[in-house]
Amino acid sequence: MTVRLADLEPCFEGVIPSIIATAAADGMPNISYLSHVVRVDDDHVALSNQFFAKTAANIRANPQVTLILVDCLTGDQYLLDIAYVRSVDTGALFDKIALQLKASSAQVGMSDVMRLRSADIFHVRAIEAVPSPVEALPAPPKRGPIALPALAAAGRAIEREVEAEGIIDGLLHCVRDLLGYPNALVLIADPHGGRLVTTGSLGYERSGLGSEVAPDEGLIGAAARSGRPIKVNDMSRVRRFGEAIATDAEGTENSTRVVAFPQLPDAMSQIAVPMLVRDDAIGVLFVESPDRMAFRDEDEAALEILAGQAARTLKAGERLATTADPGHDPSIRDRATKGGDIRIAHHRLDDSIFVNDTYVVKGIAGALLRQMLEWHLADGRSQFSNRELRLALAPRMPDIKDNLETRLLLLRRRLDEKQAPLRIVRIGRGLLRLEAAGTPIFVDAPE
Repeated sequence: MTVRLADLEPCFEGVIPSIIATAAADGMPNISYLSHVVRVDDDHVALSNQFFAKTAANIRANPQVTLILVDCLTGDQYLLDIAYVRSVDTGALFDKIALQLKASSAQVGMSDVMRLRSADIFHVRAIEAVPSPVEALPAPPKRGPIALPALAAAGRAIEREVEAEGIIDGLLHCVRDLLGYPNALVLIADPHGGRLVTTGSLGYERSGLGSEVAPDEGLIGAAARSGRPIKVNDMSRVRRFGEAIATDAEGTENSTRVVAFPQLPDAMSQIAVPMLVRDDAIGVLFVESPDRMAFRDEDEAALEILAGQAARTLKAGERLATTADPGHDPSIRDRATKGGDIRIAHHRLDDSIFVNDTYVVKGIAGALLRQMLEWHLADGRSQFSNRELRLALAPRMPDIKDNLETRLLLLRRRLDEKQAPLRIVRIGRGLLRLEAAGTPIFVDAPE
């Protein structure tokens, strides 16, 4: 049976290093290991050229090269007869390999060592399966292809949503129901704080809502910075991303104002997909699985499509909420509330909010709650519009125009998750109601 490059997808994941054999002009052989081999098309592969001076010199002197690829699932080996075509040190292919190399090497603390010099493109002239003296491992059962009509229907369902909650939850449910991955997060970029904040969560013991990732941290940060999906399909040899940024249990939130990042303890595959509007990453869809080699090329493509649809719909929803101004009736006043005082502490340094000594949220979400509570205490009203919140906070937080809807969603979810005696309820497009099971009072918040 003829072997095609398309049949060798598990060989291109960088799990098991490939071997390249070259010869100098005088015939002296040389063998080196390669960290990354990428399938360019049906007839070409690209090899990462990092720091193997002898290999590079041999290729220039004698372009006839032999390559051994290993299937990381079965152990099957393939011998490729390849010929050097050209090298590239810029462009989409180079960026893809460089980003994947940086992401995987960063997991083992070698991001400053493993630097890509160029991507060397080779023409594949022949592929030969290498006979094994022992029986290879059986290949795991293959999942069926993603049905395009189902993918199109999922995209339309996300597009029909008008609120941030429905858009983000719809995206997460598509990841679970359509693609079969039960563990996923949506992180939204916070221009004000320069970080990515977990705003949607599915399948974790602790939701991690409000947990943050810096733009230089792991797969998630790299995907946001580069605007490209990044995956690691075998975590057995690398440090898990979650371990690098996780904090202690939930009880430490009150002292650190940091929410623990949710973890899948037995994760073996992770993928981070930027949520792009044009070239602007407004967030990242992060999915992980306990299975090795979980994310196929078609899974990555489907996740890109869904993440892009969600990003565009979120952006459109922000515009609609900005233009909507239902106003409020100044004659409406809160009825007398039952219950005791609700102690509110606000730290202006980071706009973090504590309710009855329990940390809830910070950043733009915290500033939004503070503003609503101040208006509530000043004139007794409980209804507020997105527009007036945006105008009130814009002088201090000009970036609020970009993510007010998602910050309100985070605020609502954190209040509900903490079972706080405060709730924010959506009562119409661009209109909110504050509900309090008691009387809010501001208390001193030591910095």
